[in-house]
Amino acid sequence: MSKRTGQGAGLSMDKFREIMRLHELGHSQCSIAQSCAVARSTVQDYIRRATAKGLSYEQIQQLSDSEAKTQLGKGKRAVKEKLETIDFTTLEIELQRKGVTLALLWQEGIDKQQWDCSYGTFCRRYNKWKVRHQLTMRQVYKAGEKLFVDYCGPTVEVMHPETQTVTKAQIFVACFGASNYTYAEATPSQELPHWIGAHQRALQFFGGVPECIVPDNLKSGVTDPCRYEPGINRSYEEFARHFNVVILPARPNKPKDKAKVEKAVQEVERQILAPLRHERFTNFTDLNAAILVRLQHFNDRVMSGYGVSRLVLFEQVDKPALKALPSQTFTFARWKTAKVNLDYHLEVEKHYYSVPYWYVQREVQVKIAEHLIEVFHDHQRIAVHERSRVQYRHSTVAEHMPPEHWAYKRQSKERFLAWADQIGSHTRAQVEAIFNTKAHEEQAFRSIRGMQRLATTHGTERLEAACRRANAFGMVGLRRLRSILATRLDTASVESEPVVTPVIEHTNLRGAQYYH
Repeated sequence: MSKRTGQGAGLSMDKFREIMRLHELGHSQCSIAQSCAVARSTVQDYIRRATAKGLSYEQIQQLSDSEAKTQLGKGKRAVKEKLETIDFTTLEIELQRKGVTLALLWQEGIDKQQWDCSYGTFCRRYNKWKVRHQLTMRQVYKAGEKLFVDYCGPTVEVMHPETQTVTKAQIFVACFGASNYTYAEATPSQELPHWIGAHQRALQFFGGVPECIVPDNLKSGVTDPCRYEPGINRSYEEFARHFNVVILPARPNKPKDKAKVEKAVQEVERQILAPLRHERFTNFTDLNAAILVRLQHFNDRVMSGYGVSRLVLFEQVDKPALKALPSQTFTFARWKTAKVNLDYHLEVEKHYYSVPYWYVQREVQVKIAEHLIEVFHDHQRIAVHERSRVQYRHSTVAEHMPPEHWAYKRQSKERFLAWADQIGSHTRAQVEAIFNTKAHEEQAFRSIRGMQRLATTHGTERLEAACRRANAFGMVGLRRLRSILATRLDTASVESEPVVTPVIEHTNLRGAQYYH
């Protein structure tokens, strides 16, 4: 069985940064531990060490992984102290109040001299008490706290009229825990771009951001659906940071964690999808428009047992507690881990991008956005390129090259130009034209080496004359020069008039005067 990451397990600096981000947002250490898949004692330890060093989340963001580790130093386990009898039943009730954490209750007990123990010991005793009493927590949802998300099981067919191909639309559902206010939309698939895009549109529909988003263990968002260490997809984590929200995956085999959204999914299937079963859709725009109409009726309907609709309850309870939407639009990007090749390039979709040469053979993280490629190492960006869709080509930044490579590249071009100068101005102009017409200088090098062989075979004077003729007629390249030399056109005067062939007199032929 998997275990939570403890103090001695080598916590990654990315998780440490996430712990500090959530801590500064005011989340309890329990919720932080669950979100980050670490022990609560680890959360307490890292918060304590960062506080002792005076490090804020923003300051930690500016540090590399190695710098952050140096600043934090090594953790120390709390010394066991004697624990007096504590009324954990009363404390459990207090924990249901918004903003109340174990750390707060422990500190209040210390201040009132009700107990004399470390916070770690206090937490361990509390956990033992919970196990001993086999507590089943009643799901009480706080205002604006949790938004549950999932996909429906049934799909809706979308027939593309031109190709007659059928896409099975996946139905995304989002539901608030407190008010049951629901959002639904159809997406082409459950893949990561559609999954995150549906989240964005849901938050825009709600007009705000909750404290937590609770997904089921869908592979698009959760890379490792472990009960204790759920791994969150990095693109999903970026989405969470942009919207300042916590991703809190439902625990496997814990149906109460996702009971709210499962009920919402069932209602969407019965009250929205079932009535649409006889309709035919040819695009997602029409399908989502039909879903939205029935969704509005669904949210406006009075709920039995509540006496009010989901919309009214949302306006009264959840909406006032939501955080504002960020002003900037979130840009989706995929991440991949890559190893830098010996030529200091790495491959993304069969195109090759350079990084500084000293990262050769190192593992780096690549962020792949619509128009941009960014490469990171040790939490620091080391390269950025405009994204190219051209396969088997290279995007190389000169500053990324080793000094000897850059020096060779510059000296080679300069050497060829110097050689051309020795022959004449026309040869120089032809060499420059070759450099300007080739995509890579290496291609120009081959052509100019061919020119050097022509100079050896035919002599420099004839090569200069051939270049003069080629330049005059706008011809560039080795094959043109070979043709000129082979036909001895280099000996002809560029200014000479072409020979006029006598015209045979004929009554059907018009003279020049006809055209004036």
